[in-house]
Amino acid sequence: MSHEIYLNGSFVPSEEAKISVFDHGLLYGDGIFEGIRAYNGFVFRLHEHIQRLIQSAQSIALAFPWSADDLEEIVVQTIRRNGLRDAYVRLVITRGIGDLGLDPRNCAEPEIFCIADQIQLYPPAMYENGLRVVTTGVRRNAADALNPRVKSLNYLNNILAKIQANDAGAGEGLMLNEQGLVAEATGDNLFIVQKGRVCTPPASMGALEGITRNAVLDLCRLYEIPVAEVPITLHEVYVADECFLTGTAAELIAVTQIDGRVIGSGKEGLLTHRLHEGFRQLVQKEGRPVYDE
Repeated sequence: MSHEIYLNGSFVPSEEAKISVFDHGLLYGDGIFEGIRAYNGFVFRLHEHIQRLIQSAQSIALAFPWSADDLEEIVVQTIRRNGLRDAYVRLVITRGIGDLGLDPRNCAEPEIFCIADQIQLYPPAMYENGLRVVTTGVRRNAADALNPRVKSLNYLNNILAKIQANDAGAGEGLMLNEQGLVAEATGDNLFIVQKGRVCTPPASMGALEGITRNAVLDLCRLYEIPVAEVPITLHEVYVADECFLTGTAAELIAVTQIDGRVIGSGKEGLLTHRLHEGFRQLVQKEGRPVYDE
């Protein structure tokens, strides 16, 4: 099935959406992106996604001509052109076409494309029964090398960790930072529950400041559940009462086993379930409308 892809100012059929082999996003991973969700015709926290994209661009000195309003409109129009109500959107900006050298000064202008489709990161059985996770030997990028808060096109670090998780037959891989503290999973943020308190590593520990992560923090405060952003060791994950992952594609999913250790009861915990249900309700009522209704 063909999709309408936004590419550099116009919509084209997906089979005609092409970028140059000299694009530095392809040659060097020199670019940024956002994964965004729409639910029931509303784009969830679109403003926050676009602001994070702009911050990523600022961090890697990638100047582009589009305003925040322009970028939001591109996302909305892409969903609308594809007639979707529930969608996963990938908005990508690259440094643009250059030469075979890596010098970004040789790229004339940035390129942009936006894809709207559907996604299911994990099968339904994993949401029902929980996810098995293993700790990978691949460490998260050090913040002073490539800050994980930049959502860049270079995901090789995460991919190598995902390969290790796949080889172990696990649903996800947990990544530690250079200090041996928990950073995040290969594509998701991690939370644990200890004696009624919800904890997640701060972004300074090597985690992306996830939009879904922040939504869960907001829900905890709304429900008056004790919550903290604190360094987390593997030991604390192993002995946690509950554990779950969050992400735009994954949404919220319980972790029931890590490195062979059963977490809590081995099922989705009570607080995890409450936050999961709260998140489902939140995305149905919050967001920018795609259609005039």
